[in-house]
Amino acid sequence: MATVIVGAGIIGSATAFYLTQTPSTVMASSIHLVESSPELFASASGHAAGFLARDWFSLSQASLGALSFDLHKELAEQHNGAEKWGYCRSTGTSLAEVKGQRGDEWLRDGTSRAEAAAIHDFTEGSGPAWLSRSRNGKVEVISEDDSTAQVDPLRLSRFLLSTCLERGVQLHQPCQPLSVNNDSKGRISSITITSSADPENQRSIPCSRLIITAGAWTPRVFKTLFPNLRKTIPITSLAGHSLLIRSPRWNIGDEIEGGGCHAVFTTDETGYSPEVFSRVGGEIYIAGLNSATLPLPERATDRKIDRKSIEVLKTTAKRLLGKDDDDDDLEILREGLCFRPVSGNGLPIIGKVDEGLLGVKIEGGVWIAAGHGPWGISLSLGTGKVMSEMVEGRQTSANLRKLAL
Repeated sequence: MATVIVGAGIIGSATAFYLTQTPSTVMASSIHLVESSPELFASASGHAAGFLARDWFSLSQASLGALSFDLHKELAEQHNGAEKWGYCRSTGTSLAEVKGQRGDEWLRDGTSRAEAAAIHDFTEGSGPAWLSRSRNGKVEVISEDDSTAQVDPLRLSRFLLSTCLERGVQLHQPCQPLSVNNDSKGRISSITITSSADPENQRSIPCSRLIITAGAWTPRVFKTLFPNLRKTIPITSLAGHSLLIRSPRWNIGDEIEGGGCHAVFTTDETGYSPEVFSRVGGEIYIAGLNSATLPLPERATDRKIDRKSIEVLKTTAKRLLGKDDDDDDLEILREGLCFRPVSGNGLPIIGKVDEGLLGVKIEGGVWIAAGHGPWGISLSLGTGKVMSEMVEGRQTSANLRKLAL
């Protein structure tokens, strides 16, 4: 059965990965990944934090969160993930510096990683060696057991996709889906795609089942392919700027005894909630400056980084990661902007789309997996796993009852 997956980010790649996982009844060459961006993983799949959690989720997605975290650990053990994509145990911490505020308040308010730490006990800790803080700053440990971890999402995404291609999955990139084509019985039999570089270059690929994993662009894909869709896909984009930094005070060798990598959630006097994550290899990722009003570009590579936002992050980096003197020894490795897909209720949307809403029929169904918000990397492997199970008609490894469209 020919399978088309629109969106070759980490969710789409993970879905193809598990569809072709041995043993499998799916012929890898019958799977087509369609990606519109000329640069792979140019948005959240490559520019997100890469923080993983097992039990930081609401009840509706707790089963998926636990499954996905366990799959991340399993994959890293099977394929040397520590070396290939920086998989490492992490310690979550809250830093309170602004008077009257705890560093985890935004977690409890649901403004970023949605009520994540509310179920955990907090214990006072010293924090990572690379973290600077004021004399009155207080560090509390959110999680120091085996419930959190860290990866480099770009390297993980590349591993998943390259493995799929080695197995025989076909990648069409940069290409955009243009329309669905019906057979004599009125069922979808193929999809017309067009080259993003040359719109006149069009071709059809067979399609017996369609999986849409286009992140923040998912509503646009549905509107293009199903203009008469009887329901709005409730996903919007949340833009987030970030910096990737190297600090001479972060060395994985010095931190192994202290819990490996660290995640620091804090507050800032300017009103936003910085997130700081150390990664294997001496990198530190800082983000938290998000905007729901920054428009979603046509393609991920069309993004326009806001210089003011970057300067705010640099100031925060200097405060949290710099030395006490005026000497700035932080190296900026990358400035980033990604667009996270956020659903109306804050939960990912995973499941089959009713044919009555589509207005057309397709043998293997139309499926959606999007809207993971700030948890796309953490939930990626679990989502890929359950999607592969659903489209093959098997019992899912996680409870998805509350995540349907």
